[in-house]
Amino acid sequence: MNKEAFGKLVIDAQESLYRVAKSILYSDEDCRDAISEAITKGFEKLDTLKKDRFAKTWLTRILINECYDILRKRKNVDDIEAHTYELGYEESENYSELYEAIMKLEVDYRTAIVLYYIEGYRIKEIATMVDSTESAVKKRLARARKKLRVYLEGGLNDEDR
Repeated sequence: MNKEAFGKLVIDAQESLYRVAKSILYSDEDCRDAISEAITKGFEKLDTLKKDRFAKTWLTRILINECYDILRKRKNVDDIEAHTYELGYEESENYSELYEAIMKLEVDYRTAIVLYYIEGYRIKEIATMVDSTESAVKKRLARARKKLRVYLEGGLNDEDR
């Protein structure tokens, strides 16, 4: 992939990259930092991309790693839960409760849900991105759906999480 094609990829994928970052990080500033670092690293390591058709998956994986690096650098990850989630793009009122429920999920479940249902990645691609097995991704999705169902039907409190 050449530099111009990479630039087009970044422009085309910017909303997707933001949603993935936002599913892991709460702060818009942290999301911007993670995306910026991922793009920089992707550009610097462009020669390591084996197949152009996997470029978006490859860049998303770099982004996920950057998001987890930001989380690791924080001393108290539990403080993240205290932040209010502010959606960075317009949403229908019908979906606000669903988005709120998704954002209350643990980060592994939330990431799986966003990558699968919102971004449309296949199980195999997600497993590669999150450095896990397909079976583990399927379990995360099943558990996340169960927690979402509980939350949406009657409320999910901290003991259920």
